[in-house]
Amino acid sequence: MPQSAAVISGIQKMVLYETRARYFLVGSNQAQTKHRVLKIDRTEPKDLVIIDDKHVYNQQEVRELLGRLDLGNRTKIAQKGSSGFSRAVSAFGIVGFVRFLEGYYIVFITKRRKMADIGGHSIYKIEDTSMIYIPNDSVRVAHPDEARYVRIFQNVDLSSNFYFSYSYDLSHSLQYNLALLQRPYDLWSSEASSAEEEVHTRSKQNSFDIFEDEGLPTQVVFGLRNEPYYKYVWNGRLLERVKDIVHHDWLMYIIHGFCGQSKLLIYGRPVHITLIARRSSKFAGTRFLKRGANCEGDVANEVETEQIVHDASVMSFTAGSYSSYVQVRGSVPLYWSQDISTMMPKPPIRLDQADPYAHVAALHFDQMLQRFGSPIIILNLVKKREKRKHEKILSEELFPAVINLNQFLPPDHCIDYIAWDMARYTKSKLCNVLDRLSMIAENVVKRTGFFINRSEFYCHTLRPDERWGDLGGHITTSGRIQTGVLRTNCVDCLDRTNTAQFMVGKCALAYQLYALGMIDKPKLQFDTDCVRLFEELYEDHGDTLSLQYGGSQLVHRVKTYRKIAPWTQHSKDIMQTLSRYYSNAFSDADRQDAINLFLQVYQPSESKPHLWELPTDFYLHQKSTMALPQERRSYTLWWSEGMLSSLPVAYDEVPCEENMKKIKVKRVNRFDETTDLYTEFFKPYELSSFDDTFCVAMTNSAREFMPKTVGVDPSPFTVRKPEETGKSVLGSKSNKEETLLQRKTAASAPPPPSEEAISSTSEDDSEEDREDDGSVSQRSTPIKLLTESGESSRMQEVSMDLVNTRTIAASGSGVADFARGSKHFIKEIQQQQTVKEPYGLNLAKLPAEKDLLIYESFAHLGENQHKVERTEHIKLENIICLEPVSFFPEDSIYVVSPPQVDRDSRDVFESHVMAGQGQMRVLCRDDVLMYREYVKNRYM
Repeated sequence: MPQSAAVISGIQKMVLYETRARYFLVGSNQAQTKHRVLKIDRTEPKDLVIIDDKHVYNQQEVRELLGRLDLGNRTKIAQKGSSGFSRAVSAFGIVGFVRFLEGYYIVFITKRRKMADIGGHSIYKIEDTSMIYIPNDSVRVAHPDEARYVRIFQNVDLSSNFYFSYSYDLSHSLQYNLALLQRPYDLWSSEASSAEEEVHTRSKQNSFDIFEDEGLPTQVVFGLRNEPYYKYVWNGRLLERVKDIVHHDWLMYIIHGFCGQSKLLIYGRPVHITLIARRSSKFAGTRFLKRGANCEGDVANEVETEQIVHDASVMSFTAGSYSSYVQVRGSVPLYWSQDISTMMPKPPIRLDQADPYAHVAALHFDQMLQRFGSPIIILNLVKKREKRKHEKILSEELFPAVINLNQFLPPDHCIDYIAWDMARYTKSKLCNVLDRLSMIAENVVKRTGFFINRSEFYCHTLRPDERWGDLGGHITTSGRIQTGVLRTNCVDCLDRTNTAQFMVGKCALAYQLYALGMIDKPKLQFDTDCVRLFEELYEDHGDTLSLQYGGSQLVHRVKTYRKIAPWTQHSKDIMQTLSRYYSNAFSDADRQDAINLFLQVYQPSESKPHLWELPTDFYLHQKSTMALPQERRSYTLWWSEGMLSSLPVAYDEVPCEENMKKIKVKRVNRFDETTDLYTEFFKPYELSSFDDTFCVAMTNSAREFMPKTVGVDPSPFTVRKPEETGKSVLGSKSNKEETLLQRKTAASAPPPPSEEAISSTSEDDSEEDREDDGSVSQRSTPIKLLTESGESSRMQEVSMDLVNTRTIAASGSGVADFARGSKHFIKEIQQQQTVKEPYGLNLAKLPAEKDLLIYESFAHLGENQHKVERTEHIKLENIICLEPVSFFPEDSIYVVSPPQVDRDSRDVFESHVMAGQGQMRVLCRDDVLMYREYVKNRYM
């Protein structure tokens, strides 16, 4: 049965050439073996004229084309001099085309950086962009406000947390993408168009294959290209003008949010943990300017967070083990806002519009049921008790809305509502916030389940766990899928929400690792390397999302709620609070204008007021205010048609006719470049340095978190003391370096402050103080005692005693002498202050008599085994005799020993060379039988 594979974009590098009349954009694949050309007219002052011939050029044809263009654009005066044909810019992709009041601009990605790798599919972050004006200066019609629009558009920093991939659909979850590849063969064979039925018969290697014209199932691959989920695509409107004109290889969709990946080493076995956050492009904006929901059910600050865990030792989607878990955050789906004109830290919350039938909430939850299935679980973290009613207003409106919607849903698919005042529990001395969140998380994960593309391992039968049997979700033949999702919200959906999502993600991570056969029970403890690595990922994730929406990093962190935050963090938290207040008061309006212009929510026109002249952008995001709705949705049957029949599975993942129309299928040879992920990832055609690869630079649990001491359990699931973490001995770094490294949070922490110091306004640490010892080698450095600076000479004496003790032991002068030397050394250490514990032992403590007797017995055994005359000169070869058990030839850059190859391998290689020269060897019996079978199937 043919396999399915995602189509890899055929354009990953491009070069823009310019003449006075046209731009020529030459795009090529990664190996630069296939090329396409776009011709962009520069003589039109306000229209975009693009010609795509849809032809695929090879390298020689492109060179000839560029040579003819160069020759044709030379002037008669300068036939031998410079040409009117020049190279303008090199790029890795097109963000889109945009027009303000003059002509069109084209936005290129000029720098990229690899951020993650999922099954061989690379995910890149945009590092730099270039914006080029298309019309020629001779036809340009200048407008005085054009430059201001360009500045506003460029206020959206594309080099900050925008991501793309050439082969992986980032707008959909891993569950959706893999479910697409696992759909039955019949669906794809019927969907493949007649024009794409032909199989490419020539493989990349141009090798001879007697079966190349057969189109056998083992050689056919269905290449799938899916339509993105435009809610999480940020350049969809910028590409809308050319989407139906150019070949789809030119289109590249970007997402905004966060992407991070770390490597968890489990006794040398690499497991990659990836965190992807997709920010919605609908009703997008800044903190106080975008609250609640719009008339279409899109909410502010809506982010879908997906954690992917996979065994990195196997790269393929079909052969590897992959697991994912998805959760969502978003503002309370009501018509509400906050008035920022009062210049208050917490402006009063007001309900802008009455919604007695929960119409806007129905639209929002209809979207969620369609994308995630059921159950939808709401975790509402806003305050319940307040002296002056503030956050409580939202809870009083949301709960009746959920009750109203649930009365029309089937009982099995009702929306679950969990309200918990997290801020109040934080102030209490008797309640542990994270324990309560852990209970909620366990219940949520059991209800929704998670995605894994593998059926249960045999280890689950050997080591059964009672919690595994109660797990929800939908079980399939190839594994299990997540049904439903957790939707977490507070007022801002920043600090409290991020901590709650971390606890749910931590619980889901335990189940994912258990399902992959990595741990023996679905439970993870704090203060392990695994959880520290995961906590760092989530804090970077929370900081990034907080900067995008709130203007500052997180204020409350996981350590705040664990009550282990250092006292030095309080001043940093005050600065973060001030930074957030300043951003909200003075810069959010400009950022909101930039987002509206970038997403084309507002399109400039000479007949409309300018963007900066609008008193509010309310009418831009609320389409119902500008036109009467054509159809009024039912208040009782508030869900989309056909959606209930698929529950609990999401409607978007069901292979119905409507969903199949969004997928383009073509049949290709299994060696075709458009689906060959091996060549795409490993790039065998180019020289690459291993030290520069992404897998080396990735955060590593063994390198970053495991203690750098001998005799420590290397398991990342072992609970460690704060002073045992690997990051505590790495040496201090400046704050600037910490910022550049995205605040690689140290796992160690000073003693916890008093509980009274942690209030609702206190925040947690963003960086940890580290010891100033410096990173030193323990192998060549004497034992360093925690003494005063004047004790350096004493430390040298102790080091010399250690050397003398070793000399006594090596000279064979007797066990008693050595024991006395050891006791003398121990007494010297006892006279000093407490020693550090680099080897996990307290050297200042005298060994027990039992241990000394064991050691003396061991030394006696060594003496009896090696009989040495004490009067003779000691020779090491008489005591220790090392003989090599294997011998390898000593190759050098001048001489290389030829490898030993057996006769059968030589015969195979010689016959291969002769076949390439047109000389065929005598066929053996097996070859004759194979050929007869081939002729029989082909011609008889």
